[in-house]
Amino acid sequence: MHIFTMPADRWDEANPDKRAILHLIQKHQGCVPDLNKLKAYYEGNHDILKDTDRENKLVCNHAKDITDTASSYFIGNPVTYKSDQDIKPLMDALETSGSDEADGDNGLDLSIYGRAYEYIYTRQEETELFIKNLSPQNTFIVYDDTIEQNELFGVYYYARKDDTDVGNTVYVATVLTQNYKYVLNIQNIDTPQALIEPPEAHFKGEVPLIEYLNNKMAIGDFQLQIPLIDAYNALMSDRVTDKEQFIDAILAIYGTLLSDEDNEPGDGAGAEKAMKRLRREKLLEMPGDGSKAEYITRTYDEAGVEILKKAIEQDIHKFSHIPCMTDESFGGNVSGVAMEFKLLGMENITKIKTRYYKKGLRKRLRIFANFLNTRSGIHVDVTTITPIFTRALPKNLLEISQIVSNLWGKVSRKTLLAQVPFVDDVDEELQAVEKEEQEALEQQKEIFGNEPNTPPDNSGTSKDDLNGKE
Repeated sequence: MHIFTMPADRWDEANPDKRAILHLIQKHQGCVPDLNKLKAYYEGNHDILKDTDRENKLVCNHAKDITDTASSYFIGNPVTYKSDQDIKPLMDALETSGSDEADGDNGLDLSIYGRAYEYIYTRQEETELFIKNLSPQNTFIVYDDTIEQNELFGVYYYARKDDTDVGNTVYVATVLTQNYKYVLNIQNIDTPQALIEPPEAHFKGEVPLIEYLNNKMAIGDFQLQIPLIDAYNALMSDRVTDKEQFIDAILAIYGTLLSDEDNEPGDGAGAEKAMKRLRREKLLEMPGDGSKAEYITRTYDEAGVEILKKAIEQDIHKFSHIPCMTDESFGGNVSGVAMEFKLLGMENITKIKTRYYKKGLRKRLRIFANFLNTRSGIHVDVTTITPIFTRALPKNLLEISQIVSNLWGKVSRKTLLAQVPFVDDVDEELQAVEKEEQEALEQQKEIFGNEPNTPPDNSGTSKDDLNGKE
């Protein structure tokens, strides 16, 4: 991962240096080919398709399978937030902004590129905040050179197409600082360029561009397994080719000629005709003494190829820590403990994703809270808010119900209800349970009256009888 840095004393957000930004864009352009390759592998455009020497080119898209599985497990369910204070205005603002959709896009980019970017902005003539996912192929953040690596500004750019002036590339760069937004036209020249574009204040309080990392090194989930994926594609392609050649047996005829094409004089035209007929008719003539005919076939080791295929596929999932969900070992009768062991590797890398993603979410919450405070005077302390990530996994409801039933009365209701997968809001569910219990108690009182439930006197002697005897 390349970290873009710049000395803080060289940066003036009121007068950004176009030449410095151009140099950073050119540095980022050096990383783009690797990012493009990762995107191509996710889309199924693997290197084997460029091999002109192969007849069969099969693409087994493990890259997409790994990415979809990892991102769904990580953030397939929407992120929820827990706090002791009233955060409903903040949650409403996040929902309006499209945060759930942005989280899904960010999770996909994290798995593919190892990093993701989102832009928090306001639309024209609107006052609400919105979130837009930006591609790492044309987005980066610049930090200062201190040990804290404080954010200086973010850049989103593209090259303007001008077929009339092919010798001069102009980059349109959106530069986001702590207080301003610039849309700069930067020429691809080394000489200084005047700042003619006026700034636009965004009132976010921070750089409204957030960078998320998949891990410390910003490595994607399948990036290190590309050689194994290529090997698997080559093996399966060769397997199909060998199968075709095994099926297309050639009939060899010894001791005779069915035509005289290969005996024609000249520059080899007759031999060429004979080869074409061989490929068309699968017939090989071999003149000589003795006449016989037999089929010539290649030796095909199906068992050996299958063993190698399984070994490569297992290594792909082993080293990516993303299991194959179609494996028969993931049956519906697997216990919760067994499932946890099978997903231990993916769970560990997902925990790393979660830690880094929470860092970006805290910045998102700060920007939204500052915006609410500035616009509406609503103060929300984001330090009390905890993001909650829910894993997208099938649950053994029978096993969970048995656990909850056995622990009922020994563990708090709130803790037990939190273990039930279809309970989204534990506090709301707890209130519903208490309400139903209260309603049941009221119905019982209406049926049996308000008299205390005391056991009857079984002595057979009334109080009056006792008084009479006295």
